[in-house]
Amino acid sequence: MDLASAKKLQARRSPLRLFEGIRPVSRAGAMRDVLAGFTLAAMNVPQALGYTKIAGTPVVTGLYTLLLPLVAFATFGSSRYLVVAADSATAAILASGLSHMAPVASEQYVALLTAGCLLLARLFKLGFLADFLSQTVLVGFLTGVGFQVAIAVLGEMLGVPVDSRKTVEQLAQVVFGLPQAHLPTISISAAVVAVVLLCRGLAPRLPGPLFAVVGAVAASAMFDFSARGITVIGPLAGGLPRLGIPDVSWGDALALVPVAGSCFLMIIAQSAATARAYATRHRETLDENADIVGLSAANAAAAFSGTFVVNGSPTQTAMVESSGGRSQFAHLATAGVVALVLLFLTGPLQYLPQCVLGAIVFTIAVGLVDLRGLRDIGRESPGELRLALATAAVVVLVGVEHGILLAMVLSLLRHVRHSYRPHTAVLVEDGSGQWRPTPAAPGAMSGPGLVVFQFGADLFYANAGRFAEDARSLIERAPTPVSWLVLDAGAITSIDYSAARVVRTLQDDLIRDRVVLVLVHAQSSLLADLDRHLLTGVIGADHVFDSLHEALAAIRGHRVHAMKAGTSGAG
Repeated sequence: MDLASAKKLQARRSPLRLFEGIRPVSRAGAMRDVLAGFTLAAMNVPQALGYTKIAGTPVVTGLYTLLLPLVAFATFGSSRYLVVAADSATAAILASGLSHMAPVASEQYVALLTAGCLLLARLFKLGFLADFLSQTVLVGFLTGVGFQVAIAVLGEMLGVPVDSRKTVEQLAQVVFGLPQAHLPTISISAAVVAVVLLCRGLAPRLPGPLFAVVGAVAASAMFDFSARGITVIGPLAGGLPRLGIPDVSWGDALALVPVAGSCFLMIIAQSAATARAYATRHRETLDENADIVGLSAANAAAAFSGTFVVNGSPTQTAMVESSGGRSQFAHLATAGVVALVLLFLTGPLQYLPQCVLGAIVFTIAVGLVDLRGLRDIGRESPGELRLALATAAVVVLVGVEHGILLAMVLSLLRHVRHSYRPHTAVLVEDGSGQWRPTPAAPGAMSGPGLVVFQFGADLFYANAGRFAEDARSLIERAPTPVSWLVLDAGAITSIDYSAARVVRTLQDDLIRDRVVLVLVHAQSSLLADLDRHLLTGVIGADHVFDSLHEALAAIRGHRVHAMKAGTSGAG
């Protein structure tokens, strides 16, 4: 059974199957996954603490993202590899969207609203929305997030006070505050960045952020960093999170809906892309509907346990896969390690310098700036590079939630632009008898009295006028009179009401000018549309052919001459 057949079989199963990302379990596989889970915890705990700096939430909430949300997705999700936890993109959306709001528990309520959006997406089968974020603008969006997040933590890394939420103002405050920069804070930040980047470059499996955190905590406790002017995070609330429903008024909830909607779009797009990539790589079946339910459950768990939105993370998924993890059992092991940290190890974390978290976040932000991706896009499609850069600029200059909306709009507009200005051609027979496309410029002809016109998109209200204009131009500006306009409709799968009216008018003009319209390669969906819009009788059912060869044979034969005579008489 191939992957496509397996996915169809999976879709026919019960909509709610538990622990699909774990079963079947073997002793050897469980031990391998447990070790991978320990590795993921070592790498991810420091990063989760850093994400709280992006989201603007208490440090302990970062640990909460690695507890119940992981368990919830392992229970309800389908992907064996996808790690659902705190993520820089959704944390940045949260921080930007809540920058002018301060209701109690707003972060948790955004998570609950996001869970509701995901559940509605499953019920109404809205997972296709993920396809409206193209890879091009997603690269631009994440690059913009990288710059925004990196600038946001510069003040913390340098010991310079920054009180603005706007990226440009933050950068200005850092620049003007450089004379007051705190040298010990700068030194610690530089050391952390160096350790993390060296481990990432030389030994990616080593938990560089963990080494940095442990070393910083030990040094801070030993040398009393707080007494030397280095800000530390202070005492943390230990123990497991308390479960409860966020207390937010209806007015605040309505104000949070746009933020939750932006998080929803990013989660759908990023999680689906990551889960698909790893399922394809390992030839695993994937139930995307189950994953949406799992993501909804994970965000509901985040809301009830007092933390913020969680997302399917490409970087963390890569971490656990490279460590040997092959199922969600690894993520359950990670949750177990985090539970032990919450119960017994929050005390030492009070000595952790704030600049260490800022430096870890800075290294995360550097990884989001996808210069290689931008270079590849620019090499293959300069127009798409401009879209990616525009998206990045909006994220940096305006805000993350506006950036995600722009990303979707630009993706849609690019698709519409391709449909509005599709590839067109006039087919010309070469010396070997093959028909080759040439530019559909006025004056181009396929043969004496013949134009074979190829239109590369569905006909709809926006491009129908262009289609008719191009057809008329080919006929009116031909060097010799045109008697036959053959439309190669292989790329036209549908025609809407407005376009049908344009084609009817064009056919009237062609009859008046003694030009016969012939269709070839018309698909069944297009033929059905022609029948519904009563165009089959207007064009003539005997003017529709399966292939260009049949149409040309008919044109050369006695039957088409009779058709032409009838058409001339009708004109």
